[in-house]
This record gives sequence, structure tokens and C-alpha cells, in this order.
Amino acid sequence: MKITSVLLLVVLLIGCSPTVSRIDPNQQIDLSGRWNDTDSRQVADKMIAELVSSTRYKEYAKELGKRPAIIVGLIRNRTSEHIDATTYIKKFEVALFNSNLADLVESDTFRDKLREERAQQQDFADPATVAQWGKETGANLMLFGEMTSETDVLNKQRVVNYITTLFLTDMQTNKRIWYGQHEIKKYIRK
Repeated sequence: MKITSVLLLVVLLIGCSPTVSRIDPNQQIDLSGRWNDTDSRQVADKMIAELVSSTRYKEYAKELGKRPAIIVGLIRNRTSEHIDATTYIKKFEVALFNSNLADLVESDTFRDKLREERAQQQDFADPATVAQWGKETGANLMLFGEMTSETDVLNKQRVVNYITTLFLTDMQTNKRIWYGQHEIKKYIRK
């Protein structure tokens, strides 16, 4: 009787264990209809491509005489869903960096860590290898934005329209250099 119970328990445990398989991270999978990694990547890639190819950005870079240094600032999530803003911002940073048409300047969190390390180097590192103070690159431009959503529901159908709005602002003049918007609309049936 005990052996039968143990075997039954083993069968139940094996039957309840999840099946996991590796898939290509670029493969689009939309299980719930909510915002997901594919949406973040598509929006970041499209918007940064639009930014760096815009006439105003090109004119700004030409007038500056070099690749502009950009810092990615706050991108607010004003949707009703929980969307990890840090991950979303990182996708914009990757797309911007990979465009090779701008230099990326560290955000305040990482800048503080770098300054902490630089301060420690002053006391503990070989003077020939110490990172010098006052050599940081200042950002010329800051990227801001927000994400909103509109939802329409009828019976077991739902349409969600996600709208990401970004703007690139000159740090010295507060003048907007670029303004862009991208939408992703999803139709979900239950």
C-alpha cells in the first residue's frame, strides 16, 4: 500500500511539473495581450531610428560639429499596466547606442557609482592609472517621454492602444530638437 501511495505521489508530481523550452528572444509571443518585451523592443528601435534620421536632429548635430551626447531621462508609465520603466529605458539606450549617431552619457544612478569609484581611486590606485576629475562628458541633449494607453472593451473583446511619446531637449536652451510618437494597437478576444 505504501509503495502504491509513493508511486501515485511521484506520478502526480511529475504530471504537475512545468514544461520549459528555450526560444529565440526575438520571437514574438503575446500570451495575454498586455505590453511585453516585443512591444518594448519594436517601439525603441523604431523611435530611435526615427529620431536619428530626423532633419532637425541632423541639423543639430551638424551645427554642434560632432555626435551629440545624449542622456536618457525619465520615461513615465501612465498606463494602467505595470511596465518596468527601467527595462523600457534600457531598450532605448541600446537602440540609441547602436545607432552610432550619438554618444550615450550615463544616467544619474550610474554616474554616482562612477564618481564613487573615481574618489576611491584617488587614495588606492596607482597615480599613473587614476581616473581624473573634471573629465566627464556633459550631455548636449536629454530624452524624455511618457507612455499612455487607451482601452475599449465590449463583451469579450478588448482593444488596447499603447502610445509612446518621446521628446529630445537641448540641455542648454531647453529647446525641443525632436518630438516623436509611436503607437501599438492590440485586439484581444477571450
